[in-house]
Amino acid sequence: MSDSTPLGEQLEHYSLWRENLSLQIDRYRIWLHSEEISDWQIDLRLQHVIERLAEDKLNVAFVAEFSRGKSELINAIFFADYKKRLLPSTAGRTTMCPTELLYDAHKPPSVQLLPITTRSTNTSITEYKRYPDEWTTLPLDTESADAMLQTLKQVSETQMVSRAEAEQYGLVHAQDSDTDLHVDENGQIEIPRWRHAIINFPHPLLKRGLVILDTPGLNAIGTEPELTFNLLPNAHAIVFLLAADTGVTKSDIDIWRNHIASLQGSHRGHLVVLNKIDGLWDDIKSDEEIAAEIRSQVERSAALLGLYSNQIYPISAQKALLAKISDDTALLAKSGLPTLEAALSEKLIPSKQEIVREATSNEIGELLSNTRDLLSARLKNIDEQLDELIGLRGKNEEVVQHMMQKIEVEKAEFERALQQFHALRSVFSHHSNSLFSHLGMDRVKNEVHQTRVAMENSRFTAGLQHAMNGFFTKVIHNFEQSTEAIEEIKAMMTAMYRKFRDEHGLAEITPPNYSTFKYQKEMKRLEESYNTHFNTLYNLLTNEQYTLTAKFFETLASRVISIYEVANREADSWLKAIMSPMETQVREHQMQLRRRLESVKRIHRATDTLEDRIAELQEMQRNANGQLQALEQIRAEIEHALETTSHDQLPQPAKINVFRSV
Repeated sequence: MSDSTPLGEQLEHYSLWRENLSLQIDRYRIWLHSEEISDWQIDLRLQHVIERLAEDKLNVAFVAEFSRGKSELINAIFFADYKKRLLPSTAGRTTMCPTELLYDAHKPPSVQLLPITTRSTNTSITEYKRYPDEWTTLPLDTESADAMLQTLKQVSETQMVSRAEAEQYGLVHAQDSDTDLHVDENGQIEIPRWRHAIINFPHPLLKRGLVILDTPGLNAIGTEPELTFNLLPNAHAIVFLLAADTGVTKSDIDIWRNHIASLQGSHRGHLVVLNKIDGLWDDIKSDEEIAAEIRSQVERSAALLGLYSNQIYPISAQKALLAKISDDTALLAKSGLPTLEAALSEKLIPSKQEIVREATSNEIGELLSNTRDLLSARLKNIDEQLDELIGLRGKNEEVVQHMMQKIEVEKAEFERALQQFHALRSVFSHHSNSLFSHLGMDRVKNEVHQTRVAMENSRFTAGLQHAMNGFFTKVIHNFEQSTEAIEEIKAMMTAMYRKFRDEHGLAEITPPNYSTFKYQKEMKRLEESYNTHFNTLYNLLTNEQYTLTAKFFETLASRVISIYEVANREADSWLKAIMSPMETQVREHQMQLRRRLESVKRIHRATDTLEDRIAELQEMQRNANGQLQALEQIRAEIEHALETTSHDQLPQPAKINVFRSV
């Protein structure tokens, strides 16, 4: 099965772009091994880049109140090839729990369902994902569309529980007068059977890294902190649905303002859809009158959301699905879906590609530069040795003796500098420990524990707010202190690089940058998001407020810990990156000094002729020049792979000679 939509084609090109880039980087890694230039740190960093490209995901979230047609739109965009409504889509609430559609090749096709009863605990969905036995797993028969449809219907199952049990799960609130409208004559209320669903499905787009999130409306977003703090903020694109038959309601505006518009600053891929325009199609009216009415709806919706009219896409998801199933191109064009699909692909793929391109370019560019510096230093040493030996032609034994003594002095001076370098390693280790004392996992887990205890000891509004404010103050302060430690390390390494350059002629290297600014911004965003929801919970009864606040805190803490884990990995990689070039250059310079001294000694002892040694060095010189040329070719091919856009036709990767130069 293929996907010929604009999004499918763009995603296919993007997937090929990643594969081609990964292939070029892997060829660089193989070449380094074949030329015996690599070491374990370089190899590990390259492996991480390759793995990151392979695991890259594009997350698209569909957000709306119930009955706006989210599931129908997902069916129309992604699953029309099955000629059925694969996701349940009927009148009323069909998506009862947040649903992720993705593909993990390591697992069989399946539907994982997390019971709603898990909401009685404070454990986050992220934490539950680590324990498959907590989920109900149903196999998905991908050979039968009917069988899949029956299995997927279970995602929207409901159950009847008492009002008290629904309150325990945080699905209704004691002070919400509207709750009485949903209680039946037996005092029972209908709630979702499942808290979260994960559909592992081998769809072509999902195989290429697309992840779809289907959310079930304001109530779920407001009470499921995983959506508020994690899934929605991390989506690369958010498709927000309105419906022409309801207009923009108060709950629509609440979702937009509190959960989507607040993310606009850092997320370019936000699209607003006015669905169900087929309700405005009227055989009595002319096409011009219908178009004018749709424009009027779009303009009113744009005004209420604070957008321009061209930022809202009028469509009919139901007619689009019908058109794709029946191969009706005229109806498909009338539905407006092709315009939305084109906009989604144009906003999503290029912005995501730019993020991946920048991160990969920075990492690989630094490694290529380090390799070039190493080879240039090696060639410089060979050139110097050649000049020395050519200068010995026709000279007597006394001159050779003098040169040998000169090299021994240089070697002794460098060995004294090595003692300073080893002392530097000790200071570097101390500064690294200082960095991780602020950024380490033990530190943040201790902050979480202390905040949890403070919340348990004070269940009143002021106490909860004080505990949370203190938590954010501490974690943000940790990153600020980390920044100070990072600057100290950079200053120390810059001074050492400069010293070895000035005193021993090593190549000048600028230490790579590392900043915790993005983590501080994310912490402040989480704090703002939490404060918004805390104010919403302010008027609840104390016990109910504490229960919901505790749920939000556990999910928020899980998110903070995840951020710290990423920051730890990046800090560890940066510390290796800042020290590795120095270690490599020191080893190379030390080796070349030994070779120079041994060469002159052998000539002095007459165990080698001068001309034989000159010929040997000339061969080494040709080899080093060949390596630099090969590296330049590799660099050009990687840069070309990076600069290729998802629109370009990708060339077949050029062959690189991976056999060791001789």
